[in-house]
Amino acid sequence: MAIDRPQKKSSLREKVFYLFRQYTVPRWLIFLFDGSTVLLTFFVSYLLRFNFESSGIDFALAFKQSILVFAVYCGYELLFRSFSELIRHTTVKDIFKVIQASTSGLLTLILITLINRYSGRVSAFNIPLSILLIHFVTLNIVLFSVRIAIKMFYEFVTPQRKGRKNVIIFGAGSMGTIVSKVMAEDTSGKYNIKAFVDNNMRLHGKKLNGIPVFSPKYLSKEFLRKHHISTMIFAIKDIQISEKRGILKFGLDMGLEVLDIPPVQEWWNDQFQMQQLHPIRVEDLLRRDTIQMNLKAIEEGLKGKTILVTGAAGSIGSEIVRQLRNFDVEKLVLIDSAETPMFHLNNELQEAGFGDKTRTFLADVTDQIKMQSLFDQYRPEMVFHAAAYKHVPLLESNPHEALRVNVRSTMVLTKLSQTYGVEKFVMVSTDKAVNPTNIMGASKRMCEMILQARSVKPGNEVQFVITRFGNVLGSNGSVIPIFQKQIEEGGPVKVTHPEITRYFMTIPEACQLVLEAAFLGMGGEIYVFDMGDPVKIDELARDMIRLSGYTPDKEIKIVYTGLRPGEKLYEELLAHKEKTLPTYNPKVKVAEVSWINHEKVLSDIHSLLYEVPGLRNTEVAARIKQVVPEFESSNAAYAFREEQAPGEASKELEIYPD
Repeated sequence: MAIDRPQKKSSLREKVFYLFRQYTVPRWLIFLFDGSTVLLTFFVSYLLRFNFESSGIDFALAFKQSILVFAVYCGYELLFRSFSELIRHTTVKDIFKVIQASTSGLLTLILITLINRYSGRVSAFNIPLSILLIHFVTLNIVLFSVRIAIKMFYEFVTPQRKGRKNVIIFGAGSMGTIVSKVMAEDTSGKYNIKAFVDNNMRLHGKKLNGIPVFSPKYLSKEFLRKHHISTMIFAIKDIQISEKRGILKFGLDMGLEVLDIPPVQEWWNDQFQMQQLHPIRVEDLLRRDTIQMNLKAIEEGLKGKTILVTGAAGSIGSEIVRQLRNFDVEKLVLIDSAETPMFHLNNELQEAGFGDKTRTFLADVTDQIKMQSLFDQYRPEMVFHAAAYKHVPLLESNPHEALRVNVRSTMVLTKLSQTYGVEKFVMVSTDKAVNPTNIMGASKRMCEMILQARSVKPGNEVQFVITRFGNVLGSNGSVIPIFQKQIEEGGPVKVTHPEITRYFMTIPEACQLVLEAAFLGMGGEIYVFDMGDPVKIDELARDMIRLSGYTPDKEIKIVYTGLRPGEKLYEELLAHKEKTLPTYNPKVKVAEVSWINHEKVLSDIHSLLYEVPGLRNTEVAARIKQVVPEFESSNAAYAFREEQAPGEASKELEIYPD
């Protein structure tokens, strides 16, 4: 496809460059040129050998010998593919291919000559060794010179583009070599490789395709300024996630634009293309090693099962659904009250060919009658309960809704699960349920208590499983999209406290561990996920600003707004009295919890739900404290008093009395 020439008047140099870009010499023509060079230099070798005195040369014999030489050398050219690359982008590797082909040709011809001399003495196969050696030298000189000359001429006519980026490639192995070669062949001329950087001490001080290899310790800001380096490309194939994370963070801290390449299996037609270079994402800085799941146990546990998922259109619920569809389930019954997200999820499942196994319902999980009708109609064998209100500041001012949606739905669904013989009930909890300081966390702790109480109640046959983890990246309302929006608007980025930390996990990671936990233990356990190291939100904000190409505190300001009502400085995954026990999956541990009085817990929560509609917010908080003693609100509006005067309770529908 022809490339449009620039509209302005072009110089001869630019015209030649655009001819280079517009036309590529066919590979067969390069092969023909190399073959012709083999013949020409063979006859030149005879002239050199006899000091250009043609009288001493038997040209008829030389012609016969040239056919053998041509056949041998061209055979090795085909074998080593020394003609297959663009000459304008010749690299050391390409020169090495030429040497391989010519050396193999020389050795083969010497062998043929020696065998002929000691056997048949066929004159056409008896080439003087001096001729072969002179030919080898002259052939390589011509082939090298032509390739290097064309490469230098191409570089000479290539216009020096404004905005061309000087880059370093981190990784001088096979991956880095491939990237450098693709960049050298890139006609856009967008990148100029200044150096390789690698931890391999044996490569330090050497050159790869003419590019020097440095140790990371040389990468000072002075070095980068001196060479005007603005970009780092990560190009290491096999590396631990934690090590890669450190290198990416190092590049960002040095003020560089950091680019990554996709895994080899994602390359187009097994070839890396420049278009596949992409900026790193904040998720790359928070990733951990791949989770190893017990797929056999999960496959056996899910096969042929009818599964009900609440909150199915939410961040966690929809990912649970996506992962469940990879297994041989009988049917998925999906419940959510959000119309538009449910519409999109339903379309996604239809397009994936999973529509026949899916039933979607717009429904309120606190609606006892509706939930009972669904349990009665579909008889689910497993329930994944992901429906919940989760935004801390919003629930601080709406405690009634926190109890109605989070706690009441759990009471309704757990009781129905016992009534209809559900085998497993898996609830998604949160680290905010540990020593809660806000309404949301306290409501989720009550949900955990409901499952624990149901589990130990005499006659229970349902395996109640609680999964507890921290923040998930990219979930609705998480800090990352909020920061991204603030950066796009030019700042400032608002952080509540310079020391605030949070645990993070990707949505797929969290949901994989939810499935894994579903088939561990006997029920009643709280499974705590390995969230890695806590992340300082201030550092996360700064990294995101750098990823967007700005300098923190200079181009994008960071302001500290103070902790919000109910917000913790540090999140915990375990309460003070809880300890953990290992499972076969190192990413999942069991929280060893204290004994719970199931009758009192269920009775207290039932009474609270009965009373709460008639209570003021402060009274609701006080009643929650009575049910969850470890609840210590950090919201000044909920300063607890010894006595509260509850208002008159409304007469609402009874929740399956126990």
